Amino acid sequence: MTIKAVVFDAYGTLYDVQSVAAVTEQAFPGYGEIITQVWRIKQLEYTWLRSLMGRYRDFSVITRQSLAYTLRILALPYDSATFERIMDRYLHLDLYSDAIAALSAMKDRKLAILSNGSTDMLNALVANSGLDRHLDATISVDAKEVFKPSPDTYSLIETTLGVRPVDVLFVSSNPWDACGAKAFGLNVAWIERVTPQAMALACVESGLVSPLTMFKAIRTQMDELDVAPDHRIRALSDLPKVVASYGS
Repeated sequence: MTIKAVVFDAYGTLYDVQSVAAVTEQAFPGYGEIITQVWRIKQLEYTWLRSLMGRYRDFSVITRQSLAYTLRILALPYDSATFERIMDRYLHLDLYSDAIAALSAMKDRKLAILSNGSTDMLNALVANSGLDRHLDATISVDAKEVFKPSPDTYSLIETTLGVRPVDVLFVSSNPWDACGAKAFGLNVAWIERVTPQAMALACVESGLVSPLTMFKAIRTQMDELDVAPDHRIRALSDLPKVVASYGS
């Protein structure tokens, strides 16, 4: 078996969604972290709820609605300029520092993104970060009007790249996404950026559970869904060695 294509999740995998905290903290001092965590939790929840309800709205709408929810439940007043400034950060998320080097090391394979992000959001994000120069395709679930981890979304990889699932390595730091991709039949590498041991140590040192620690406990640990990724890695920089292990 060889890997002919490496396909990445975008948010949380190539791009650090926690980097929005800089703008949320600036807009609402003292609330930056809690806004960031609740926003992301509701954003994901809305993708799953809308998929189950059969009421698809693209990710830009969901991102706006989940931010509006977050500011409302925290009773934080805002004007349209502040709201748009926070939203704009999703078009300028920070790449993880090892992303470009990892993709460059695998340029002999087809490289793509498969994301819940809307087409416009993704195109702007990859262009703003310069990642478009390293990708063969940026695939949005808009084409299926349902969100990951629906099997229909992962089928877009073969449709777009012409590569069978058995020849694809899918990469995500989101456990639910890694499980969805594996259940579909892709080879999967899960990026375990946060370990339970690290979270336990943070709690002991601080004496409390911070919003970020709670988020990590809920959204960064491998789920109990009767499937498991093929590879557990700690960073994008580990990927070239994983791909090479399949042969060329």
